[in-house]
Amino acid sequence: MLRGAGIEPLVVVSGVDEDAVIAGLDPHAAPAQVVAALAAAKADAVAADLDADVTGDCIVVGCDSMLDVEGRLCGKPDSADAARAQWNSMGGRTGLLHTGHCLLRLRDGAVIHREAEVGSTAVHFAKPAAADLDTYVASGEPLGVAGAFTIDGRGGWFIDRIEGDPSNVVGLSLPLLRRLLAAAGISIAALWAANSARRV
Repeated sequence: MLRGAGIEPLVVVSGVDEDAVIAGLDPHAAPAQVVAALAAAKADAVAADLDADVTGDCIVVGCDSMLDVEGRLCGKPDSADAARAQWNSMGGRTGLLHTGHCLLRLRDGAVIHREAEVGSTAVHFAKPAAADLDTYVASGEPLGVAGAFTIDGRGGWFIDRIEGDPSNVVGLSLPLLRRLLAAAGISIAALWAANSARRV
């Protein structure tokens, strides 16, 4: 998404144990608190592991998404059976896709600014026919994504509509990130200029 929006990111997998982060939270934590904690843990882990030549002046963005369907929080399903069961329970219903965003600005290896916010988008799910659902699950796509669905892939066929920011559902809200960057004193124009200079 960032590449399509004119930014060439350095992608670093955080390696954060998501289950451990969740286990450290209050068992009654709201979905927004859960994704915010996961996003912060990921951003902090990446910032701590970057090479010094990167941390001279950079932005680290950590994100995490989960789907809330009638009070049940759904992350990535761990099997095809779990993905199918999740779709059977959410088909024909509306869920809220929550994405936590944590932005760190680093200079000379130190965090000089931190911003965090959660974006939420309502997703109205269709009820796929059994054969369609079996084929979708067999594709493997729902196993790698929060809520077992995408809007920018095969899962898009089964999304009747969304209310809110579509990029939030993909996993990174561009409008929300623009606000976080502005709070850190960084404009989109400055990012575009920096990325243009790097490509030359």
